[in-house]
Amino acid sequence: MRNFLKILKIDEYSITPYYAQLYNSILRGIEENEIDQNDVLPSINDLSIALDISRNTITRAYNDLKKIGVISSIPGKGYFISNTRVDQPVKVLLLFNKLSSHKKLMYDAFAGSLDQKASIDFYIYNSNFNFFKKLLLEKLDKYDKFVIVPHFIDKADNAFEVINEVPKSKLILMGKLVNGVTDKFGAVYEDFESDIFNALVGLTEKIKQYDTCSIVFPKQSYFSTDILIGFLNYCKTYNCEYEIISDLKNEKVLKKSLYIVLTEADLVSLIDKAVSSGCKIGEDIGVISYNETPLKRLILKGITTISTDFKFMGEKAAELVLNNSTEHIKVPFNTIIRESL
Repeated sequence: MRNFLKILKIDEYSITPYYAQLYNSILRGIEENEIDQNDVLPSINDLSIALDISRNTITRAYNDLKKIGVISSIPGKGYFISNTRVDQPVKVLLLFNKLSSHKKLMYDAFAGSLDQKASIDFYIYNSNFNFFKKLLLEKLDKYDKFVIVPHFIDKADNAFEVINEVPKSKLILMGKLVNGVTDKFGAVYEDFESDIFNALVGLTEKIKQYDTCSIVFPKQSYFSTDILIGFLNYCKTYNCEYEIISDLKNEKVLKKSLYIVLTEADLVSLIDKAVSSGCKIGEDIGVISYNETPLKRLILKGITTISTDFKFMGEKAAELVLNNSTEHIKVPFNTIIRESL
């Protein structure tokens, strides 16, 4: 009997659900001629014990494979490979720098648009360049498409060297372009500098209510410095007094000031400081938060946001995968005005 435990593996570092990993590994085994027609698969109980995953996870993977005609079952005898001549889905390696509520919007839109037309192996590299490099170089020959969100806290200047190892016909960048990545490749990208500049231009009448405009931009951050450039260009163009704050910890919240915050943690900290000092948000101070999330509709009658359309980004990246396209698509950037401004 074939040793399926050498073929069917679960990667605990992957964010891909276990049922999807199992589904994908069986299809990959068929493609690589490690699994043949009429091979008997391990029972649900045996595989659950061997892989240390739940029976429901294995049942879901087997049932999904039954739906596409790859496996069949005989009561009392179990599951077997009934068809190896199936249209293999596009194999996608998806690399995100981090998990967040807006990244979830991207992923859901991306995965939902691909549906059963692609198998996704999903990893988070925590904005760590060395981990990113290790993940990518280990898997260069295993996927049809490499979809990468390239944000790094360290060694960002070296990113292009690693990304250029990916054949350009297989590469799709999500979120930002990377200087030095050459030739034709797909991309769904943000233009950070012009996005924040144009968003603030649209809010000029409201910004004029405040004496100072401050942006909270953490030093150790994966955020693009182009955001700062766009902010500074706006302040200089419109003669706006400004301040760049790297850490809110020792800052006092000042009345008649507008604060632009990039992270959720800084938004919470700013609100806490405002409440403690007796400042009313939307009256004494203004707040603009970067990146829309559902919760920001509800906090303090609503927080004004300037934000990329993350659903659009995920959907368009999926289109590039399915169309084998090297098009570059700029993502819309939206402003939602609420009571905080």
